[in-house]
Amino acid sequence: MVNILVAEDDVNLNRLVCACLDSAGYAATGCADGAEALEKLAEKHFDMIISDIMMPHADGFALAAAVRTSDKTVPVLFMTALSDMPSKQRGYRLGIDDYLVKPFETEELLLRVQALLRRANISRSKKLELGNLVMDEEEHTAYVDGEELPLTVREFDILFRLLSFPKKTFTRAKLMEDLWDYDSAATSRTVDVYMAKLREKTAACNGFEIVTVHGLGYKAVLK
Repeated sequence: MVNILVAEDDVNLNRLVCACLDSAGYAATGCADGAEALEKLAEKHFDMIISDIMMPHADGFALAAAVRTSDKTVPVLFMTALSDMPSKQRGYRLGIDDYLVKPFETEELLLRVQALLRRANISRSKKLELGNLVMDEEEHTAYVDGEELPLTVREFDILFRLLSFPKKTFTRAKLMEDLWDYDSAATSRTVDVYMAKLREKTAACNGFEIVTVHGLGYKAVLK
């Protein structure tokens, strides 16, 4: 899983960007300013950093400067309302890789993220390993203790989605929207049936469990 850190003090925009990245298959972590971003970076490896410039405590320039003292290669994308050339020049001189001016379309953000990750030879992980379970998205195969797990295409897609975002709750409506065709006759009950089948088929898996979030949907919890 590609981990992306998002430093943005606008709470709503931070949530929007993180949700957009999560939906595209990345794992986004939001923080409110450069100081918090540096704390996150000290705790965990991130494959990319997206940062606003104008933030309290430590702005984007300070964050970029600090990052480049220890990591010369991690892609850094500025997303900011500052469209003037001096700000762009300062950012690039500090070592950022791209500069996106607000307001922007989320599609453009994703295109820039994909381009930067491609240049850095980073792509979304196609394989998940949790306990005794190994799933390969590219091959659409799953193995438990080396034995192939007989999953239908949709069962595989549901399980891979849940395990890609452990602890994240997926509503029945969201799962239907993402994994069923619009002309499908699937209902919330259909999702429940699939979950029951997945629990039965993954009973021997020791790295996670599928939990029902009452009134909302389902999530995977790692053991």
